[in-house]
Amino acid sequence: MKRLVVLISGEGSNLQALIEACQQRKLPAQISAVVSNKASAYGLVRAAVMNIHVHTLEIENFTESEAFDHALIDIIDQYQPDAVVLAGYMRLLSVAFVTHYADRLLNIHPSLLPRYPGLHTHRQALTNGDIVHGTSVHFVTDKLDSGPVILQARVPILPNDDEITLALRVKNQEHVIYPIVIGWLLSGRLVLRAGAAWLDNVQLPPSGYALNYPIVTYSDF
Repeated sequence: MKRLVVLISGEGSNLQALIEACQQRKLPAQISAVVSNKASAYGLVRAAVMNIHVHTLEIENFTESEAFDHALIDIIDQYQPDAVVLAGYMRLLSVAFVTHYADRLLNIHPSLLPRYPGLHTHRQALTNGDIVHGTSVHFVTDKLDSGPVILQARVPILPNDDEITLALRVKNQEHVIYPIVIGWLLSGRLVLRAGAAWLDNVQLPPSGYALNYPIVTYSDF
């Protein structure tokens, strides 16, 4: 059975989606551990309820960020994961960390990258009058939300949308596409090669493999 370690900072809704995908055998893996940089993260409760090992590592206990990341590596490597998955993990990662997990480190971001890296993506999309928004799964590099995009799901922005309603529809898509991409990686179908994402020996375009609203299902893949 393939092993995952999931990094979180908050509520853990994507973590919950991954837990359920593993339970339902839609994702052929087990989550070996969940690590958070915030002791208050509700995702730790979600993991503990499922008897998943949990760890908390807070930056306040370290004098520099590099020492924090090396301690994080020490925790993760105890579980010998096949993939390290960021699910709402709100810290920039050091070059040393990214290099250590280079071709097995994934993140999901609530925008159609390269549009809107960083925070407040839904607000930016609404403010700029976009008609389409979405989410992207990408390989992680040491630059913020800039790794090769693997898969995107697009959602329309409706006339009456606010940040809450738009975020909910985007999150629903996240919960579907993240297990799909992780499954691709664990099965060997997805690889990082020469700075690009390759699926089934085909180099993906800069926008990745695009999906359209409404929500796709696992059976499509």
